[in-house]
Amino acid sequence: MAKVCQITGKKVQVGNNVSHANNKTKRTFAPNLQTKRFFVPEKGEWVTLKLCASAIKTINKKGITAVMKEAKANGFLK
Repeated sequence: MAKVCQITGKKVQVGNNVSHANNKTKRTFAPNLQTKRFFVPEKGEWVTLKLCASAIKTINKKGITAVMKEAKANGFLK
């Protein structure tokens, strides 16, 4: 599965490692992804999502239903 957050759409970014001698080599910056299960009371079932840490904080603040509705509107969820 891809290294993409299912709520925010954050994905791997590419950048450079820069040495003391100013040599540059390519590297990747991966999002802090966690696999987490949430209970959705409207559906009465558990949903497993691959999320970044900031998305987990957003779910704790707004609630899973509101966040999933926004993600579907933005095209990140099916």
